Amino acid sequence: VQLVESGGDLVQPGGSLRLSCAGSGFAFTNYWMYWVRQAPGKGLEWVSTCNSGCSTAFYADSVKGRFTISRDNAKNRLYLQMNSLKPEDTALYYCAAIDFGSWGQGTQVTVSS
Repeated sequence: VQLVESGGDLVQPGGSLRLSCAGSGFAFTNYWMYWVRQAPGKGLEWVSTCNSGCSTAFYADSVKGRFTISRDNAKNRLYLQMNSLKPEDTALYYCAAIDFGSWGQGTQVTVSS
């Protein structure tokens, strides 16, 4: 199982970013996928989860209404659209296939003016 995140960047407060996660080595379509983040000096925080088609999705209260999880199973890709970014969204963002205990290397999002 391999997960590779991309799309992190430095962005101003109020800006937007779209994170991407490429999965391989497993039947991507069949599994719930997760976004998790870790802010500097803090523990892991679950961000969002969706089922195989993202017909069911859940969000942490801290991102609800601002972030949207989606996936393209034909491309084995998971996405996180992040809007109205705040400085407190600054973190290393990971995608995870929890069923396999697998995580990517993370992509850094920094929200700062």
